[in-house]
Formats: sequence, C-alpha cells, structure tokens
Amino acid sequence: MKILAIEFSSDHRSVAVLDGERLLAEQTVTEGRDTAAVQLIESALGQAEVGRSEIECIAVGIGPGSYTGIRAALALTQGWQLALGVKVLGVDSLEALARGEQAAGRRGEITLAVDAQRGEFYLARFELSEEGIRNVEATRLAKRVEYESLLAVGHPVIGPGLVDKFPAAGHVGRLAAGRRDFVEASQLEPIYLRQVDFVKAPPLRKIPPV
Repeated sequence: MKILAIEFSSDHRSVAVLDGERLLAEQTVTEGRDTAAVQLIESALGQAEVGRSEIECIAVGIGPGSYTGIRAALALTQGWQLALGVKVLGVDSLEALARGEQAAGRRGEITLAVDAQRGEFYLARFELSEEGIRNVEATRLAKRVEYESLLAVGHPVIGPGLVDKFPAAGHVGRLAAGRRDFVEASQLEPIYLRQVDFVKAPPLRKIPPV
C-alpha cells in the first residue's frame, strides 16, 4: 500500500511517501507556519516517483503539538480524501517520535513531552525495546512542576522544543502501515486534552426608547 504521511505537529514539518513500511522519500522543512505544504508534498512525491493517483492511504500526525500545523495537515487530508477517495489514518505524533527513537537505537523507558503552554505539558511514557515500542502511559496533561520533577531525578525526557527531537513523517507512515482502522478524514481531531473553556455572552439588553 502506497502511503503519504504528513507530520506538521512541530516546527519541523515533514512529508513522506512509503510503500508499506519501506520509505521511498521524505522531505522536511523548519519554517513552521510559513511551510508551503502543497509544494512540500509535490516535492516528496516527485522524489519518490509516485503520482497523486497512486496514493492509497494518507497517514497524518494528530499531535499533540502545534494546533495550527495539525489543523493544516487535517485540512489537506480532508481535501485529498474528498477528491480521490483515499483511506485515512490518524497517528499520535508522540508515538511517532517514540518509534523514531527506538529505530535510532534508544532503549528503555522514556517520557516524551510537548509544551502545552499555560504552565502545562503533554506527557506520554514509552518503553523502547528491540521488539518495538510499548505505550506505558497514554498522553495526558501535566503541570510544569511534574515535568520539572522528572528532569530533577534524571528521568529521560525529550520532545519538540525541549531538545532537538521531532516526530517525523516517515515514522508516522511506518506506524500506519500495519493498521487497517481507517476513518473518515472529517472525523479526525487534533489531540487536545483541555476542556473547552468559554463564557457564553449574555443576551442583548433591551434598551427602552428615549
């Protein structure tokens, strides 16, 4: 199955083309919000010598991370599915980062972190072994004090913006290659664990005529 993988959850935005788990091409830019997404996709397809119509599945990183970047990736995915009817999968971006670390040779337990602003961090824990990765603790929101306590005791903590480690589209695609739980692109949502916080505006006051 030919897969187009899109990972825009950090400032290092990437696109990859895979045939199953075999990586055919990968393009990465560091412009963040200034990413020319369509040109990046076309460049990766050209490098892989794969036409748009040959793509059977789009795998997209759904965060946590840059809400704007993830939304842009989802919009591209939705448009592609509407136009060409491709299969779609959403992939946890921190799981993709863990897969990348495992492939690079890291072993043991590690915490992955993303700055969620407002004094909070997204945290997830994985066990990396020769056989693969295992999610020990699902992605959750934590206060800064917990994040800092992990650093204080020397627990390995990495993540976008913390050290030079970023989820890559190639690993998003490899995680998707073994899955068949396809979804409608319109159903995909970014991983955003905060409750919606808003105050409903009061009704307009009726002002009597003068």
